[in-house]
Amino acid sequence: MTPAPALAPAALPAVRSLSPTRPLRWLVAGHHDLARAMGLSLTHGLVVMLGAVAIALLGWRHFGVLAGGYTGFLLVAPLLATGLYQISRRLAQGVEPTWADVRQAWRLSGALMRFAALLALIGTLWVGFSAVVVLAMSGEPWAGLQGFFSPRVLRSADFVARGHLFALWLLAGGLLAAWVFAISVVAIPMLLERRVPMSLAVLASVRAVGHNPVTMVVWAGLIFACTALGLLTLVGLIWFVPLLGHASWHAYTDLVDASAWPERR
Repeated sequence: MTPAPALAPAALPAVRSLSPTRPLRWLVAGHHDLARAMGLSLTHGLVVMLGAVAIALLGWRHFGVLAGGYTGFLLVAPLLATGLYQISRRLAQGVEPTWADVRQAWRLSGALMRFAALLALIGTLWVGFSAVVVLAMSGEPWAGLQGFFSPRVLRSADFVARGHLFALWLLAGGLLAAWVFAISVVAIPMLLERRVPMSLAVLASVRAVGHNPVTMVVWAGLIFACTALGLLTLVGLIWFVPLLGHASWHAYTDLVDASAWPERR
């Protein structure tokens, strides 16, 4: 078997430099797509909301699972938006999207399947790590969310002394989220649209972030803010999930030009 040829620099998708205000246009474009495919879009949001409710109910008695589950949600969110990317793609082609199009998007290619497995593994490990850290932060036993915030637990000497673990958890979560954002913001929609190797899609994603650091920080901040509002209200996820999913498709098409690679049908 002959080894796969190395990727030539000319084969890498071109990356555009964009203004820091550009993410606002992505949100507007995402809103337009949501309005044009309201039923399909809001159903995606409803499914995610039901998953978030399940995490909340479980976390009410197991706070470590709640903390890890919600932050893990942020890590796998780009994958959850695959169907929304396909809806925006079909709208851009001038075609009315259907559930058949959404199902087609979930018939993952080998590269997209490997990327999905990677994000799922990261999310699972993070939930476990979060549960251990939350448990270690308190020297007093507690049961569920109410018990974790009880005066007895919050005032315990061990909880105060081990507060640095919380800072470590935040730092680790922030770094992991930034890494996942950098490798996936362009990669997942590109793998959906184009027949490209996973390594090239990831490299294109990292290059897009590197070429537009301020713009991508703004975009990441908007994603975090909308997601936080959605998680705080839960019902808000029905709207914010499809809005961000559609907007992320427009971010991809705006950031890179992958037209040299064959289109996936």
